[in-house]
Amino acid sequence: MADVVLRRLASDSPMPDGSRLGDHLEISSAGTSGWHAGEPMDPRARSALMRRGYVDHGHLARAFGSSWFDSTDLVVCMDRGHQQTLLSLARGRAGDDRHDDRLVMLRSFDRRAGGAVDVPDPYYGDDQEFETCLAMIESGCMGLVDHLVALVEADR
Repeated sequence: MADVVLRRLASDSPMPDGSRLGDHLEISSAGTSGWHAGEPMDPRARSALMRRGYVDHGHLARAFGSSWFDSTDLVVCMDRGHQQTLLSLARGRAGDDRHDDRLVMLRSFDRRAGGAVDVPDPYYGDDQEFETCLAMIESGCMGLVDHLVALVEADR
């Protein structure tokens, strides 16, 4: 869901030069395991997104590859468990902590999160849990977009 939300927000976010934030980003989504690799988005996630006007762009699940750390500027984690798994992958690949600062929590960009950092996994829940997760994701992505606009501008 975060991939779809971030893509939409980035494509709608103007930059001072007249471009859109989405023109400056490569956004992709991956899990920390390959259990559902190749499968489409959970129908409950797709339904929650559609109810809020988002369109699934054909997402297929895949597992994060440790080689991606070499070419990825930012890895946005949904919960601390994911972050720890990815830290282990990054440190195993690099042999040190050089990639640690690239691993950020989505809710750390949400001013309304009140210190909560995890987006709970709604997989075993009902439609309402997917709606609750989507609200958290939208709030986090709005703050993330502000952060990314500033990064892109500073990089110029």
